[in-house]
Amino acid sequence: MIQEELAMVCCSDLSGHVKGKAFPVADVASRLKKGVGWVPTNAQITAFNTIADTPFGALGDLLLIPDPEAEAKVEFEDGSPLEHFYLGDILHTDGKPWSCCLRGILKEALAALKSETGLELNSAFELEFQFTDNTVDYGPGFGLAGFREKKAFGATYLAALRSAGVEPDSFLKEWGEQQYEVTMHPKTGVRAADDAVFMRELARATSQRTEERITFTPIRHPEGVGNGVHIHMSFLDDAGKPATYDPGGPGGLNENARHFVAGILHHLPAIIAFTAPSAVSYARLTPHRWSAAYNNLGYRDREASVRICPVAELPGMDPARQFNFEFRGADSSGSPYLQLAVLVHAGLDGIRNKLEPPEATEEDLSLLSVSELTKRGFVRLPESLDDALTALEGSVTVKSWFRDPFIEIYLKHKRSELQYLDGMSPEETCAAYEKVY
Repeated sequence: MIQEELAMVCCSDLSGHVKGKAFPVADVASRLKKGVGWVPTNAQITAFNTIADTPFGALGDLLLIPDPEAEAKVEFEDGSPLEHFYLGDILHTDGKPWSCCLRGILKEALAALKSETGLELNSAFELEFQFTDNTVDYGPGFGLAGFREKKAFGATYLAALRSAGVEPDSFLKEWGEQQYEVTMHPKTGVRAADDAVFMRELARATSQRTEERITFTPIRHPEGVGNGVHIHMSFLDDAGKPATYDPGGPGGLNENARHFVAGILHHLPAIIAFTAPSAVSYARLTPHRWSAAYNNLGYRDREASVRICPVAELPGMDPARQFNFEFRGADSSGSPYLQLAVLVHAGLDGIRNKLEPPEATEEDLSLLSVSELTKRGFVRLPESLDDALTALEGSVTVKSWFRDPFIEIYLKHKRSELQYLDGMSPEETCAAYEKVY
């Protein structure tokens, strides 16, 4: 059958979904210059394919321009069509950045970090997801049986990632039922978030070809195991050398890193609305789920919102090149661009104001009284998306990081998502998110 080869230019939107338009590959040279037409109200398409209240209405025109450095072109060699798409930036028709382009928002945050500190962010994403075939025995967490069960999937998936320029680090059977994790090697700048988008979409592309349904939903059942996104961060200086580690600093954090982490923790009650932006995210963000429930820094503590990661103290290994800290309060209902952008903005605010983090924890904070938590500088994070949106709306500082009308758009988008779920039971809500993620 005769076919025209097509490619798609995409953006990651406020629901964390990837949307765009396809065009003939024969036109790629012109599309790299002029992109494709885009519509402002597309930003208000929610996770459930409803349209939130929009100030744009049917008016306005934008351009979605592919980035040739963010291209996934994967031949699965199974007779299926070539997987070919670009990630891009949304611009006004005169070429100026659009205030609601999430990739553009991240670029602006990274540029501010570089301008004010001389530092470049080096980051990596870990993604958790679940297979949904309940008939398969996946074996115990981290087990060889579970790896063996999905080895063929993992081998195809990681080959697809490598074809797209992502450097895969590991693929493993996680602790949760039917749960797996994929990790990447760190990349600098916006490319780390590009890779996180590739990781999600190429997992879905692989599952389509192997006929193994997967979901990245934050949590499948109210009492189940959550699927998180863990974001590892470190800094490089102008010479490309590690600039995060100080063996004499608290937990190994140097001065800039310490203030950066403090900024994240200080603003976390508000920015959690961006990093964990679904109604079911907050069923996962509870004590004893190995996620994040308080604004704490932890030393090798997987229940801390920010965790200082260990380094291998082996001969010939430089601790400065390994050292990083990990943000654990995110999931795949959000866009990697927006998640990373708000962490950079919060961290940069911490550097500007020389904020200090609370002492790193190695204990169960849920056992402490509210007064003791307050005394030590800790707060319980919002326990619902509605509470998180209220905290965001009340933060003058966080809102100042964005150009109008972004915050208005975001709040309308997320509150429309909550309205769609109104009247659903917790089980029905989980099922609704599992279907769309």
